[in-house]
Amino acid sequence: MAKKLPEVDVVVIGMGWTGGILSKELAETGLKVVALERGEHRAPAEDFSVPHIRDELNFSTRHGLMIDTRRDTLTVRNNIKETALPMRRLGSFLPGDGLGGAGSHWNGHTWRWTDHEFKVRSLYEQKYGKKFIPAEMTVQDWGITYAELEPFYDRFEYVAGISGTAGNVGGKKTEGGNPFEAERKRDYPLPALERSHACDLFGAAAKKAGYHPFPMPTSNASKPYTNPDGSVFGQCQYCGFCERFGCESNAKGSPLITVIPLAKKQPTFELRTHAWVTKIVMDKQKKMATGVEYTNISTGEQLFQPAKLVVLSAYALNNVHLMLLSGIGKPYDPATGKGVVGRNYCYQTGAGATLFFEEGHIFNPFMSAGGLSTVIDDFNANWDFDRSQADARFVGGYTLSGGMYHGRPIEYHPVPAGTPRWGKAWKEAVQKWYLRAMSIGSSGSVMANRYNFLDLDPTYRNAIGQPLMRMTFDYKENEQRISAHAAKIINEIARSMSPTHLNEAKARMSWSVVPYQSTHNTGGTIMGTDPSLSVTNKYGQCWDAHNLFICGASLFGHNAAYNPTGPVGALAYYTADAIKGKYLKQPGALLHA
Repeated sequence: MAKKLPEVDVVVIGMGWTGGILSKELAETGLKVVALERGEHRAPAEDFSVPHIRDELNFSTRHGLMIDTRRDTLTVRNNIKETALPMRRLGSFLPGDGLGGAGSHWNGHTWRWTDHEFKVRSLYEQKYGKKFIPAEMTVQDWGITYAELEPFYDRFEYVAGISGTAGNVGGKKTEGGNPFEAERKRDYPLPALERSHACDLFGAAAKKAGYHPFPMPTSNASKPYTNPDGSVFGQCQYCGFCERFGCESNAKGSPLITVIPLAKKQPTFELRTHAWVTKIVMDKQKKMATGVEYTNISTGEQLFQPAKLVVLSAYALNNVHLMLLSGIGKPYDPATGKGVVGRNYCYQTGAGATLFFEEGHIFNPFMSAGGLSTVIDDFNANWDFDRSQADARFVGGYTLSGGMYHGRPIEYHPVPAGTPRWGKAWKEAVQKWYLRAMSIGSSGSVMANRYNFLDLDPTYRNAIGQPLMRMTFDYKENEQRISAHAAKIINEIARSMSPTHLNEAKARMSWSVVPYQSTHNTGGTIMGTDPSLSVTNKYGQCWDAHNLFICGASLFGHNAAYNPTGPVGALAYYTADAIKGKYLKQPGALLHA
């Protein structure tokens, strides 16, 4: 029997970017807010200091800031005919663990998703006809528009300290920015990072080919910065220890240096770490959430925290898992196409090439940053790009980027194809090519498909005895076409740069959980306008319980070529604004179907 605690106004589940934003915003109104974080407490000054944080073996190879798959993981399979098996070792994606979540170890790439994503079905049907979208592709409009989110994108960018070059301010196109981005009210808070030689080389080749290169917008501060809340950022040191690491100079936008410290300053806020939430509890009528049950991992004690308002703001996969464990919403069934929880799970696709130059180019890969790359968006946000042509025929798109994010000694040892995998010849090749190689990569959309979904595994359980979540996912023909098109363009640009050797890009035809690709998992508790096809409305408010709000990428109806953190942050501020400005004044459904 769980011990019942005194009721609070709000309980927040998970303390990454979204949990930090909601905790800060709601605690500042005077509400009593309790935040529950499954992992340990972290503070940059103690946990991310030099030389400790530059332990590549601990943080990169052994995933020191990530979930422990011995305690909790998920099972995976490519299709419903296979038996899913547990992911015992992290590979394809790296969910964060501990205070700050993935916001502590991300690279910082921050994009504004536009109406091409939010109105994906209606815009594609309008341009290409209703038969262009395959019957098994369950994409739908999200119920929100770019215009509604623009002020909240702006707010998140200024809180997170984004460095970049805007391409469309007030409808005026800016040279050097992304010409295909949606109109913004003002520029990024910080100028773009200094360009590396690899960035410049790719940018020149892309421009010569007729494309439109620009610097990656990223939360790596190009100079010292104080955000509107008074949070102080250091300047990026180009140390090459970004993704999978905390930032030693507080130059990477993180909830640990922005929203979480501000929440902790509020007298009505309380943070509890090592608190593993096991269930969102509903009332007898199953119409409202009454609080959450959780286990104190340190003591084993089971507790019930009553609350008037519940905010589910864990990692996307954990959001879905907890909804399934709590029995809230109808689980998705691919056989019938009915149900909503677990529906429209998506990932990302891509392709990549490595270029080697015998003479003329030294890249110094050890001097880098999480977002140090040059990008082209000509095959994604560019609505003039014809997806109906014979070698395309896909919904979505991809970005291409040139540069490198690190040159760390354990991980980074590029060699030409055909080089022995070990021994004297391999060592000689690593020594020769370490400074003389660069990469071109793509990040591509994954559209929702009827047979890609999440549910509870019937066999395997986690450390506290609950069923693991099961992932059923593979790339479908649409994603295969995106990856093939990206590989073709990558190789064309790469060959134009006249490398001595080229490890060509190849299309990804199937997905495997083993090699790392991206930590961009989306969907499963998607937002929309129809309760039979979505879990929440555009505010993240659950159709089945008006006092339960969900934040994070689990709200996304599909996955874009862009990284998800931009809309994740914007939607969190949008939800906080709706709760403060509407819900608290008159609790109840903010929208009716």
